[in-house]
Amino acid sequence: MTDPRLQQLARTVVHYSADVRPGENVLIRALDVHDADILAPFIDEIHQAGGHAFVDVSDYAVNRRMMLGGSEEQFKLDAAMKLDQMKRMDAVLLILGENNVSEYADVPAAKRDAYRKWYKPVTDEQTKKKWILFNYPTKAYAQLAEMSTEAYTQFLYDTCTMDYSRMSAAMDPLAKLLTETKRVRIKAPGTDLSFSVEGIPAIKCDGKVNLPDGEVYTAPVRDSVEGTITFNTRSSYLGQSFGDLSFTFEKGKIVSCRSDNNVKLNELLDTDEGARYIGEFAIGTNPYVNRIMNDIGFDEKINGSIHFALGQAYENADNGNASDIHWDIVLLLKEEFGGGEIYFDDVRVSKNGRFVVDSLKGLNPENLI
Repeated sequence: MTDPRLQQLARTVVHYSADVRPGENVLIRALDVHDADILAPFIDEIHQAGGHAFVDVSDYAVNRRMMLGGSEEQFKLDAAMKLDQMKRMDAVLLILGENNVSEYADVPAAKRDAYRKWYKPVTDEQTKKKWILFNYPTKAYAQLAEMSTEAYTQFLYDTCTMDYSRMSAAMDPLAKLLTETKRVRIKAPGTDLSFSVEGIPAIKCDGKVNLPDGEVYTAPVRDSVEGTITFNTRSSYLGQSFGDLSFTFEKGKIVSCRSDNNVKLNELLDTDEGARYIGEFAIGTNPYVNRIMNDIGFDEKINGSIHFALGQAYENADNGNASDIHWDIVLLLKEEFGGGEIYFDDVRVSKNGRFVVDSLKGLNPENLI
């Protein structure tokens, strides 16, 4: 019997997030999902909405083997076939169900970069569609969050099926104010960073792309970032884990850095020219996500947090930065993590993770739960 919570998640994803319409082609990309029964509610909901369901199942252990032994010519051909399929889709549902979040940890950087290069057009095409990314609960995700599997499962379903329409309305004033802002400054322990956002729109994320959701993002003017930022969370990317992360920027570019994994950090930053520039700045707003989960899909949505992404900018908030990477890293500004402040055009809008401007106070957790 299907877990009713999974059924509710499928309804939220298909009818609210993807808003599937009759006749639309919907691709379900099951990424390291090892139980085919998980897909059934999503297929059924797509069909009930009048859409056409297509399924692409991917196994990360198989992908690793492909990266290790495959040639660029092979990657190119496989990516071309996947790109042709993606062009025919109207919406994409990406379900993550990893058993080992470090499956790619021992893939050499050169192989990983070649693989990513050829598949990037597929990802770029996907972003032109209605797409939604979310986790299915696994023991690996529960371990990352330092939670029992049962507690993690309930937390995931609670955060992914909340009333996103209510939060969406409360996000409008923040998106408007950030769009009208010329310059942002972030101050926190080990952090004093400023940058321009003039001319770049702010986009609210209200359950239409990721679940859980809850952020408003833009991008710094590419060469405007100045100062130092020191992150107080660990960050994982491509199977590698990084702590004690700190970057110093001059004219938008990382000119010095540190972490507890410096060799791999510098490999990532040397991926291409754009990897040392910021492609996204965002403010987290989800009232239910209030703790570190060691999963960027959750952590970047924590209320009282901000995050930056090194690398590729989003098309709808484009600062011109291009890269094969898009690496999100979270800074918590709550008092228990050292506190911090956000300024828009020299006006303090947030202190210690709480909005202090009247127009934004509706996003403080007690007003959304």
